[in-house]
This record gives sequence, structure tokens and C-alpha cells, in this order.
Amino acid sequence: MDKATKGKRRRTVPIIPQIRPLVIQRLEAVGYRPMARLFTGPRGQRITTAVLRDATHWDEVVVALGYEHLRRHDLRHTGLTWMADAGVEVHVLRLIAGHGSLVTTQRYLHPDRRAIGEAGMALAAHLAEGREAVGPKVVPKERPQRHLRVVR
Repeated sequence: MDKATKGKRRRTVPIIPQIRPLVIQRLEAVGYRPMARLFTGPRGQRITTAVLRDATHWDEVVVALGYEHLRRHDLRHTGLTWMADAGVEVHVLRLIAGHGSLVTTQRYLHPDRRAIGEAGMALAAHLAEGREAVGPKVVPKERPQRHLRVVR
């Protein structure tokens, strides 16, 4: 690594099976040198945001898809949200993202309407289990008997 991360923290990220062959191919190409860049720009330089934008034709692609408001950084939000939806704990997501606090990581997570609907269905199923309610009773089952009468 020749450029520190924004948070100046080293981090480990998962390499999912779908991209492992590509990473292995790149490792072989650079001779497994620990300090070699696996992925480079067109002239062998570090991939900057400008290089990434140009190489992917980002501006043209998002306009053609009707997502001209989409920023490349939004993909980071999407990736972290997908991992959260897959059940990855937020404290692990914090480490993957390199965030200093859980609050920052939580700002990256954006549940969709389906996830919110599923949360409501989970609550409904939980309440329908027919088990004894836990917590304070709103209405007592039996009225307490009074031993004293108020006389006026």
C-alpha cells in the first residue's frame, strides 16, 4: 500500500468467491510480491477516483441508466448495506469499512422497503406466537379487594 486510507487504519476485507479467481490471476501476474499493486490504471499508476471514473465511463453509464445522481461513493454504502442484509454484524462492518465508530458505519446502512416490511412481519410473527406477555400489565386481571371504605 502506497497511500494511507482516509482513517489511517489498516483493514482486512473479505474476498468473496465470485472474485477470487480474478485476485489469484492478478497475484500470479505480479509474482506474489507483497507491495505490488494488484490493480493499476492504464499506465500502471495507482487507481484514483478520476482514473476509475474514466476507465468505467462512469458519467455516461449512470446517465444512460437514469441514475445521474449516483456517486461512486454510493457503491460503498450499497456494499455495506448488502453485507448487513446478509447478516454481517455491524461491529464487523465497522472494521471492514475502516470506520472509527459504529455511528459512522450505521450512517452507511440503508434498509430498503422490503427489509422494513420484513421487520414488520417478524414483529407480527413474534406477537402471534401466543406466549405469555412480558412486561407491565396494562389492566390487572382481577380487581383488588378493598379493605377500607371511604365514608363521606
